[in-house]
Amino acid sequence: MEDKVAIFIDGSNLYHALENNFRRHDLNFTEFVRKLCGSRSLFRTYYYNVLQEPAKRSDTHKVQSEFLDVLQKTPYLEVRLGSTKLAQGVSVEKGIDIMLATDLLYFAWNNSYSVAVLVSGDSDFAYALQAVKNMGKHVEVAYFENVVSKDLLEIADYQHLLDRHFFAGVWAGKRRKKYRRANARPEATPIQSNKAQPGTDNIEPDYTRL
Repeated sequence: MEDKVAIFIDGSNLYHALENNFRRHDLNFTEFVRKLCGSRSLFRTYYYNVLQEPAKRSDTHKVQSEFLDVLQKTPYLEVRLGSTKLAQGVSVEKGIDIMLATDLLYFAWNNSYSVAVLVSGDSDFAYALQAVKNMGKHVEVAYFENVVSKDLLEIADYQHLLDRHFFAGVWAGKRRKKYRRANARPEATPIQSNKAQPGTDNIEPDYTRL
């Protein structure tokens, strides 16, 4: 029997990880999903994030709305939007984790998928992921090395490391080259380490918050 994959994306977690590691967010979600699925069949992708309130952040809301319009046209992808609330004067997400965990369990219970791929490093999902595993499903975690819970990695049957190699060919835009004037003084060449450092790419404008 062919494996059927369901992908659950914690949008806020993904956004901040991309920002911290690559300083860019322009993912081609069709290619991103295809790479996570490999040769397996896709059931559906679910993307979870907070909807920006136009009254409070009109500029961000407009940019996000344009991004969501594009995202909702991605084949076999559904968007789940939560809201925010004020807690001691600070705006915090409301309902995102519950929605993701509920869908993760609901579709497992209905045998909609045989493999769940969680795109998040948040330890809050560990118990739900273990429950899905207890139902006989395979569980995978797609994570960034510097932002992942040890609990998630221990539960996962398989791990997708989201590094530069993984994202090769998955970006929607091209990196802009830096040009130096012909008469400008050349800059001193810094000593390079053999270890790749995060956030060194030339980047596209930050046109959306995932």
